[in-house]
Amino acid sequence: MLKKRIIPKLQLKARRIGGKTRLVLVTSIKFSEYIEIGDAVSQAKIYQSQAADELIFVDIDASLDDKVNLLVDVIRSAAEEIFMPFCVGGGVKTIDDFRALLLNGADKVSINTSAVDNPDFINEASGMFGAQCVVLSIDFKKSRDGNYRVWTNCGTKETSLDPVEWSVEGEKRGAGEILLTSIDRDGTRSGLDIETVKRVVDSVSIPVIASGGCGLASHFAEGFTKGRADAVSAGTYFSFKDENLMQVRSQVKNAGVPIRLHL
Repeated sequence: MLKKRIIPKLQLKARRIGGKTRLVLVTSIKFSEYIEIGDAVSQAKIYQSQAADELIFVDIDASLDDKVNLLVDVIRSAAEEIFMPFCVGGGVKTIDDFRALLLNGADKVSINTSAVDNPDFINEASGMFGAQCVVLSIDFKKSRDGNYRVWTNCGTKETSLDPVEWSVEGEKRGAGEILLTSIDRDGTRSGLDIETVKRVVDSVSIPVIASGGCGLASHFAEGFTKGRADAVSAGTYFSFKDENLMQVRSQVKNAGVPIRLHL
């Protein structure tokens, strides 16, 4: 049986520092409130010392010129310091962007807005780099009509896509993994949207990473036991909680979830 994974998420946002634009580590609440908390590479080294399974770096503010170049700089620095698989996303619009991130240390690249705008981008990236390198990132929240919809452009643009149906299409087009994030629960620490996670997991055969809402170790366990996710990712939880990855891992293991303990 494949082991379940716990994946810290490092969210990056552009800031002007010393006359230069750099990406800094932040946490978010519902994709609209941001708190700056430090340096992404330094935090990644801490997660490595706590035996994280993987990492996710995501530029949540990919709207400035040469943004992928800024992201490449961060990833190159991270690859020199950490030795575990990591996924990178944010502002990836072209095959050249995809290639640049992989060449500078990323193991996987996540795409969201560019995939919605041009679904063939999934096919193209998968055909060129392999499905194992392509992560379809799906940010979703409930609309006024009560239905869930996929949102793009850092959660500012609503689409007509249903997250479950879009997951199915993404798999058919060659995505090797789904990163599913609830905007409504992001940063709230109120728990994962288990119902939506389970619906996606039941609809695809590729791994699903559940994200958005973890505030207790039990929320991670529920993502695995109730949502049946292959991995659970969190940013805010690991940034502010007085618990580290190894403690969470032990509690998840005690819930009967097959997970590496790194003893």
